[in-house]
Order: sequence, then structure tokens, then C-alpha cells
Amino acid sequence: MIYQDTINKIMDTSRIEEVVGDFVSLKKRGTSLIGNCPFHNEKTPSFHVSVTKGIYKCFGCGKGGDSVHFIMDHEKYSYPEALKYLAQKYNIEVEETEESPQVIEANNARESLYVVSLYAANYFANELWTGEQGRAIGLSYFKERGFREDIIKKFELGYSPDHWDALILSAAAAGHKEEYLEKTGLAIRNEKGKVYDRFRGRVMFPIHNFTGRVIGFGGRTLKTDKNVPKYVNSPESDIYHKSNVLYGLFQAKKAIRDLDNCYLVEGYADVLSVHQANIENVVASSGTSLTIEQIRLIGRFTKNVTILYDGDAAGIKASLRGLDMILEEGLNVKVVNFPDGHDPDSYMHKVGAGVFKTYIENNRKDFILYKADILLKEAGTDPIKRAGIIRDIVESIAKIPDEIKVSVFVRECSHLLQVSEHTLMTELNKMRNAKFKKGNQSNQGQQYQRPSANNQSFSAYPDGPPDNLFDDNAGPDLPEMEVVADDDLLQEHEIIRLLLAFGHELVSWDNIDNMYIGSFIMQNLSDVTFENEICKLIIQNYKEEIENGHLPVANQFITNENRKIADLAITLSTSPHSLSENWYNKHQIYVRDETVNLKATILGGLYHLKKKKVERLLLGLLQEIKAEPDPVNQDILMGKYAFMKNVEREISKFLGSVVIK
Repeated sequence: MIYQDTINKIMDTSRIEEVVGDFVSLKKRGTSLIGNCPFHNEKTPSFHVSVTKGIYKCFGCGKGGDSVHFIMDHEKYSYPEALKYLAQKYNIEVEETEESPQVIEANNARESLYVVSLYAANYFANELWTGEQGRAIGLSYFKERGFREDIIKKFELGYSPDHWDALILSAAAAGHKEEYLEKTGLAIRNEKGKVYDRFRGRVMFPIHNFTGRVIGFGGRTLKTDKNVPKYVNSPESDIYHKSNVLYGLFQAKKAIRDLDNCYLVEGYADVLSVHQANIENVVASSGTSLTIEQIRLIGRFTKNVTILYDGDAAGIKASLRGLDMILEEGLNVKVVNFPDGHDPDSYMHKVGAGVFKTYIENNRKDFILYKADILLKEAGTDPIKRAGIIRDIVESIAKIPDEIKVSVFVRECSHLLQVSEHTLMTELNKMRNAKFKKGNQSNQGQQYQRPSANNQSFSAYPDGPPDNLFDDNAGPDLPEMEVVADDDLLQEHEIIRLLLAFGHELVSWDNIDNMYIGSFIMQNLSDVTFENEICKLIIQNYKEEIENGHLPVANQFITNENRKIADLAITLSTSPHSLSENWYNKHQIYVRDETVNLKATILGGLYHLKKKKVERLLLGLLQEIKAEPDPVNQDILMGKYAFMKNVEREISKFLGSVVIK
């Protein structure tokens, strides 16, 4: 267990914008930083980071927390693992008490996969630089390919000796369990129970996650035997999911964010070569088909993707089929095609870093126009093929969510395809309508459900109670409709928000001296019962702290061990909206800040809550009156109703509401 002093130091040192910024591209908006949420798919940013409060909040999926919770949610770490990650990031020494073997084993099960992967990466690298086979075969191969030593070391390249169990024996001698070698795919067990190295006799490319931890490997054989696969990759494991990983992203993410562009290549060697040309904002799909998850990874850092294609025709056509997904995710796509069948790796080594860099900067082409050009050349003068290609191009344009971009591409393609803009727009709208109808058909059969009472307000007397409600002779003229009492959640949330935001401010009204707003609010809640369980817990906690002589701070609830309390505190401490300076600077519209008159803000919150409570009591009394057959008891209930109605009138006077008599 980590000592509390160490935890406090980690929490005090961690900067939420730095922690989140390692994973998400953030831009300033008002008093917050915003970006695309890493926890769900979105094209319009709803993920907010508050630097002053040290928290993040997504108003799309609801995720929120501090630096530790972000690492826990994003990396699927336990609480201690997340603390250790932050401690390592900020060079804080972690002091721990001893834990039981059972707790250590449970905590270390996933961590062991990382540890054994790191051991393997170090082992392969050491073999490359010091091993007899490694230097003679592996290092010679990389140098013959033209890779500099600094690039080899930067990507931690290695060599796996051509022996059945070289890694297994080395790992066992270092105290690593065989089961973890199997779970990461570094070792394979055959049908006879024999365990052997998966990557023997291959040069090794470690694959890192966002935070730089080794999670898998790619291994390339140097043999010419056609029966031996050229590349072997780590299988799926608890720490490695290939569809969610881009090779080189750990090394590239800062450059991608800084340059607002990501170069996408196919293989490991392509990434190394582009880096060697001093272009660091490059990643690879690692030889697999590009996935939606990989595209969204890029989208966290930039909206601009430049594809560096292999120059052969088959590679171009294969790549074209997958790029519509990038358009659909709202990213801008450009393409660079290399001459004479070259890929990025071979072309860089042929012409050198300077010429290579100049070439890709001067030969970028918008994907839609590039696709049209390639397919038109293939179709030649065949009218049937040209018609098919036009539909293919329009299908790609139809996937772009930005209407301005759509209109630009329609205009450009009209000229290139020699088809009127009207014709292209007609075809595009047909495709969109077909997609819309298909979506509607999939939703057929879903029954409309009436919103619950928790989401709808109903009033037994929308125009006030009838005049003869208290007429002794007439008896109660009550409505036949069911009376449904609305809940007080909004009002209860507002009280919690006020406590978190202003609890430490001093009361500055009505000659009240030396009282904090938190204490003032709690005194005025003595006759109020909260209904929502989480709100009730926060109020109870706040009350207990005051009784013990402490005034709670917002951070106590934001970092509360009860995640429901923490989530609500974060939600109420953040807002998806910020007021633009242009309201006043350009339009001279002054919007009153709630802090200008804290008395009105605080009393307004209290009276709105009390008014809602009174309204619920009134509705309950109406139900009782309606159900009570005894006239005497009805008179008693009506007296209670009249009294509570007067209370409601007094509250409404302050709030400026009008209640019909």
C-alpha cells in the first residue's frame, strides 16, 4: 500500500492538463481546455479539462475525474497502478507498506504482462548489440537497410536468437514465470506440452502503448524460405489489442499535435525511415487493415491525415478501399504517392532525407481528387466504367460530415469528372436518402415509451387551486387526473453546486459576521430532507465535517473514494459552456455574473429548493384530501393545505413568482 504522504505528493504535483495532454489534443476555449473524448466516439469536442480545478469531464459520455481517475479509466489501471504511473511521470519516489502475498499477486497479474514484455524487449535489444548472432545477423541487416544507430536505439529494435528456447531460459533465470510468456504470446505451447519461443531467428520491433510501455512485438524473418512467414506479430492479449494500436504513436504523438498532421504508413520500416528523414509525426497500421479505432486514435491529436502510399498499383487500390472510413470520422485526408513502385522506406533511402522531405511536402493531394484521378485513368474511355467510378467518388464524398467540404469537393470533382454539379448532388442525395431509410428500417418495431415521472412535471392545478376548494358546502372539487409529484433533483443538485463553488466564501449580507456560506447554507437546510441518495450523502458528510470543526473543500468530494459522489461533484463543478468575451467586446451585451450578488444566488438556490419541497407537500395533501372520506379529517387536511399554501406564497414573493390565490 502506498503511504498517504506519497499519494498527497503525487496528487499535488500532477497537472491535469499535462496528464490528459499525453493522450488527447487539447485546445483552449474560455476557461477550459477541450478536445475529443478518448472514452467514446465523437466528432464535436465535448471533453473539458479544468486546469484550476484539476479535473476532466466529458459532457457526452459522462466520464469525469482527476488525474488518477483519468489514468485508471484510460489505461485500465488499478488505483495503485495509476498512482505509480503518475509518480514515474513526475519523478516521485513511491513509498509503500508491505502487502499480503494474495494482494500483491492480484495487483501484479496484469502488471506481470508488462514486466515480462519489457524484459523481452531489453533481452532482444541486448542480443542485437552484444549477442554473436544479433550483431552478425540482426544489426548487420538494419545497417544494410540504411538505418542509423540512433534510430535503431530510439525504437528499441532487437534480435531474437535462432534457438527454440533462448528467451524462455533467459526469462526463467531472471525469475519470470512461463505462464506470462505464454499469455503475452512470447512463448507458444505445442500439443505435446513443449514450450518454445515464438519469434526465434527474427529481427524485433517492440510495439509501445500510449504511455511508452511495451505491449507486443513484430518480428521479421531474414530467411528466404517461402514457407516461413515474413512477419509474425504478437497475438491478442490482456495488454495488446492490435486494432487499437498504431506503431510509432508513442514516439510521434507530440509531433502530431504540434504539427497538426499525421503521416500514415503501412509498415515498421516505413516509420523508421520517415523518422530518419527528421519527420517524427508518422505512425503505421502495422501491416493490418486500418481500423476505426486506429483512426480515432489519430483523431485525438489532429484532424489532418496524410497517407504515404506504396507506389504499386495493387497497394494503391487496396488502400483506397479503407480510406472512406477516415472521411466518415471527419478527418481531412491527403495522399502522397511515390514514383516507380517505391514505398516510403525505399524512396527515402534512394533519394536521402532532404529530397524525401521536400517530395512529400510538394506532392500532397486531396484524397477525393486523388481517388478520382487514379480510377479515371484505369477506366479510360469506357463509359460504363466511368459511370461506376463517378458513383464510387460520390459515395466517398457522401461520407464527409462537413457540408462545406462536401460542396467544395462536388465542385472540384464536377470539373475533373466532366459531370455537372447538379448531377453529382442529385446522386449524393440519393445515397444519403437510401442510408437514412436503411437506418429507419433498422429502428422499426421500437415502441415509443412515455417519459417517466422523474423526467416530466405534472401539476394538479396548472392554473392554481379551484375557488371552491375550501367551500364547506361544496366539498373538495378535486381533479380526476392522477397527481404525480415531480422530484427535486435539479434543486438538490443546485444546493450541492453552491456548497462546492462558494462554501469557503464569507457571508457578506444582513450584518452576518464571520460565517462561511457553507455553514450558512447548512443552517438553512435544517428543516429540509434530501431525496437523492448521493446528494443526501454529500449533505450528511458536509454536516459532519462542520460539526467536527472543519469546513469541507470541493476537492474532498471530487476525489472521494465513493465514485458516485466524486462523479456528481465533478459534474456540478464543471460546465460545457463558457461565456464568450465577444458578448461585451463586440455587442456590448453585459451578462450578469452570479458572483456579483452572492446573496441572491445563495438565497435563490435555498428558496427554490424549499419551494419545490412545499409544492410536493401540497400535491401530497391534495391526494390525501381526495382519498379521505371523513369530512372532519378533510377539514384538518384542508387547514394544513392552507397553511402550506401561505408558506409557498411567502417563498414566491422572494423569488418573484406569481401564485394565483
